[in-house]
Amino acid sequence: MDALVITGPTASGKSDLSFKLAELLNGEIISADSAQVYRGLDIGTAKPERIIQDKLKHHLLDIRDPSEIYTVADFRSDALRIISEIKSRGKVPIISGGTMLYLKALREGLADLPAANPAVRESIELDATKHGWTKLHSDLKIIDPKSAQRIKSNDSQRLQRALEVYRLTGIPLSEHFFKAKASCSLKLVEIAIFPADREKLHKKIEQRFKKMLEKGFVEEVLRLKKRKDLTEDLPALKSVGYRQIWHYLNNRFDRETMVERVLAATRQLAKRQFTWLRGSKSIRFVENPDAKLILEMLPNGTI
Repeated sequence: MDALVITGPTASGKSDLSFKLAELLNGEIISADSAQVYRGLDIGTAKPERIIQDKLKHHLLDIRDPSEIYTVADFRSDALRIISEIKSRGKVPIISGGTMLYLKALREGLADLPAANPAVRESIELDATKHGWTKLHSDLKIIDPKSAQRIKSNDSQRLQRALEVYRLTGIPLSEHFFKAKASCSLKLVEIAIFPADREKLHKKIEQRFKKMLEKGFVEEVLRLKKRKDLTEDLPALKSVGYRQIWHYLNNRFDRETMVERVLAATRQLAKRQFTWLRGSKSIRFVENPDAKLILEMLPNGTI
């Protein structure tokens, strides 16, 4: 085993479980949370308290300014390097978080795709204007049926990218992805907390957000908003909670509406995470964050 992955929907107990496992396994934690990488996004990302960080070694927290962009490729590169470093110290890498694209990239690798080409994109857009995206989707079915099955005919952005990659390389996008997956040799033990009672999870989401507000979540967003170099269009500020509070501070709606929208967005996030998890064939599920049970699930020689 190269690393242990602990994932699950938001508010399911991933962090506390990872802390316990890190203590029991002599491990170090690698955050797989796309918002926790940003400095100043603390309360709303449920970033571990400083006392916890001092006790247990954490990685990929506070490594970017909110004005910067941190990509999936950045995460995979950083995570692979850190996994190797942790193992060289004789410790267990524990990857903890709910950003499913990060975990997918770590599990399956990333295709070495060509950069966007303005001329090719313009040509595709002209074809779409002339013939329609439905016709271009039919063309994709011929050259790359696997991608066409995955991409809807009205998803112009992804459809354009699939056609662009084929025009630039002569190789279907699905084949690029297959090659990337085949070359990924990382051995992961992936475990997801998968609560059966959704209403109970929704209640936890509500209680957690209430505590975030009491800790000063609105004031945290206000401090970010006062910076002249930050806008709501940056990836960091699109995170659930931050975007809604930013809009509230811009007087787009009242506080009660803000709370309702944050909770609704968080429930939607959990729903998307459940969908991702159901589609994975490599993840083992547990209903509750039980450290003892997970230790029994680990391969021999892990401890």
